[in-house]
Amino acid sequence: VQLQACGGGLVQPGGSLRLSCTASGSTFSINTMRWYRQAPGKQRELVAAIMFGGSTNYLDSVKGRFTISRDNAKNTVYLQMNSLKPEDTAVYFCNADIRVSGSAPWVGYWGQGTQVTVSS
Repeated sequence: VQLQACGGGLVQPGGSLRLSCTASGSTFSINTMRWYRQAPGKQRELVAAIMFGGSTNYLDSVKGRFTISRDNAKNTVYLQMNSLKPEDTAVYFCNADIRVSGSAPWVGYWGQGTQVTVSS
């Protein structure tokens, strides 16, 4: 199983970016999908999560600005980021709970991270 994230980049304050992350390989079933971020010198924090049925949770500081969504047919999770601020600068990682078969346990897999830099 691999998670491939993309969509990061350099954007000015107030701008927007859309991250995507696709799971490939033996993805028999995918449950919760998440986006984390880690800024230099800080701990990794959970930004947003979306359950298989579509329920979502957000970090307080991104509520109203970020939207997480998923396409189950494509095994893909998205993070639409609007009204970006310099404090959103971080490496963003996707994470997903995946079973490789019906009898296998749920395992958390990580993507490689994509850099988001918000600066003028």
